[in-house]
Order: sequence, then C-alpha cells, then structure tokens
Amino acid sequence: MPSFALITEGITDQIVIENILLGFAGTVEIDINPLQPLRDETDLNRIVSPGNWHKVLEYCSSLRFKDALQFNDFIVVQIDTDVCHDYQVSDRDEEGNELSVEDMTERIRLFLMQRIGLEFYEKYRPRILFAIAVQSIECWLLPLLYTDDKKSKTKNCLDTLNRALIKQKSFSIDAKNKHPDYYRIVSEPYSKHKKLMELYKYNPSLNTFVRSLEESVPLAQ
Repeated sequence: MPSFALITEGITDQIVIENILLGFAGTVEIDINPLQPLRDETDLNRIVSPGNWHKVLEYCSSLRFKDALQFNDFIVVQIDTDVCHDYQVSDRDEEGNELSVEDMTERIRLFLMQRIGLEFYEKYRPRILFAIAVQSIECWLLPLLYTDDKKSKTKNCLDTLNRALIKQKSFSIDAKNKHPDYYRIVSEPYSKHKKLMELYKYNPSLNTFVRSLEESVPLAQ
C-alpha cells in the first residue's frame, strides 16, 4: 500500500490534497499521513499543531522531513504562491513581467528544493512531490464548479469560488475562518478517479501536480 506524508499550509489544504490523492489512486488503496499541521486522531477537524506557509518551510528544513521518508513512500509538500513575496520569492522576471503559471511553479519548486537541501532532494527526488497552487488551492476547486473559462482562473479564486458555492451549495467560505467541512464537500468529487482525470487539466498548476503523480507514483488500476 503506497503511503503519502502531507506537509501543507493548513487542514483545508490537506483535505483537498487527500481527495486528489484518493482520486488519483482510484481502486488502489493508499495510506495518507498528515504531518504538518497535525490533526487529532479522534477529531479530524481539529488541528493540534499550527499551520501556515512558515510551518511548511520550517518543516522542509528540519530533520523531521528527512525522517518522514523512513516511514512513508512519498512526501507531498503543498504551498500557495499568493504570499510568495512574504517568503522572498518574486513572481516577476528580470524585466518586471509577471511569470507564467509554469514558470512560477518551477521557481517555487526550486525554492523548496533549496529548503529541503539539494543533495538530499536529488537522492530522493522521485519520492518528493510538490503541490504548488498558483495562486491558491481554491483555484484547484474551480473546475468542479465552472464549465466556462473561470475553471482555469489563477487569481481571486476564493471570490470566484464563493459566487458558485452560494448558488450551487448555499454556503460560502470565509477567507479568515475557513471551515474544513466546506472544503471536504467541495473537493469530494476529486476523490473519484474518473472525475479527477476529467477535470485536473483545466487548472494549470493542478495539472502540474497530477502529472508529477503520474510520473512518480506507480499504481496499477
């Protein structure tokens, strides 16, 4: 049974990544182990350690990251790019032009590699996967709710997501108090292999993540 350790900004990000992994695995049973932030085993909605991008970077630089590969087949590191300036990564090229999604994803990937340690990363490259959401993981949910060009948006995704949620689900997500159950409801269709394979390509950074799974994780459906 392949096992995946998750290092994410928050519990809502974990929920989305978990459903994507389940959908990718399809009929293959997998084991998912959230490491950052930790969740209480008796209450999957309760966080027992804090989470944010600071904690993601801290974990990547720690011995705990290296130890995690002793007990898991793969590590998934999730981070959003909307606050990249806070961790001193620019979203623009030398001429001041905004980077494409592909170039931004690659820039953050290289940054995370350095935090992990290039020598260690190269040794375990196939087992370290990056879920880099441009600009936020809410963008990855848009293909589940839209059929027009909005499904591929990479900016202001929470507002766009909420407009659809109010109409289709009768709730919205508070930017400052994100309810885990809402993310579970919205992302649940991704846990189905057919649905994930149908939709992931519409968001460019989600596409990059799923393609990395296809390249690194051998699963026999």
